[in-house]
Amino acid sequence: MSMADPDDRGKRHRQRKLFDSVAELYDSTRSGYPGEIVAAMVATSGVRAGSRVLEVGCGTGQLTRDLATYGFELTAIDLGAAMVGAARRHVPGQAVAFQVSSYEDFEAPDHTFDLVASATAFHWIDPEVAWAKAVRLLVPGGWLAVLSTGEHYDDPLGAALMDIWVRHGDDGGAWTRAAPPTVAESMSRTGLFGTPVVRLHTERRSIPAERVLGLEQTRATSLSYDTQTRESFRDELAALLGSSVDVGMAQETSLTMGQSVA
Repeated sequence: MSMADPDDRGKRHRQRKLFDSVAELYDSTRSGYPGEIVAAMVATSGVRAGSRVLEVGCGTGQLTRDLATYGFELTAIDLGAAMVGAARRHVPGQAVAFQVSSYEDFEAPDHTFDLVASATAFHWIDPEVAWAKAVRLLVPGGWLAVLSTGEHYDDPLGAALMDIWVRHGDDGGAWTRAAPPTVAESMSRTGLFGTPVVRLHTERRSIPAERVLGLEQTRATSLSYDTQTRESFRDELAALLGSSVDVGMAQETSLTMGQSVA
């Protein structure tokens, strides 16, 4: 199924709305972004206090609260009202102009922003809109930054959790056998940006088992399950965690940036 397939688009639009129903759990279990990665994004793009920055898919503000410390003229959008409400609580006052809107529906004059940043959200945008709209919104020579972060649990939990995902899915785990193109590859194929700049960060961490149980219930996949399947998933994960207090893991974060050449 191609990314432009109408069925795929419909599934993507349904799933990306689900996070708003668990905004508080999302806020309490999802990780922020390493200062090293945020600093690299700022340095590479050359933005400084007063620069106009758009954050796409701000969620509950994991990246927003870091960006707000730089003194940018910052606009942060998300399609979930509860997500934006949580983000506002983290960044009170007038430091950020928040807006409840999808990226597709967001309106701003052409060439408004010096930097467009999106953290663990850009893959939810219609691909036929994502790249071209970023270029339209950016000033000539402006930068697009796509960040992502994910938890990789130590085995045996990691392997067992993967088995649960596959068994509860409806595609037999096809997604585990075919790696999608990287952000850098997708960005390069557009011809709209210069050579991508990629930065990776891995941090060994130990987090409470209770947090793992909550975190895995904020995934789009588990949120998509019917009630019975969702409860079964939770029970199986709880059984896996057993009496564990903490879980070892690697938090892997990536930053991919491209400078507009269009």
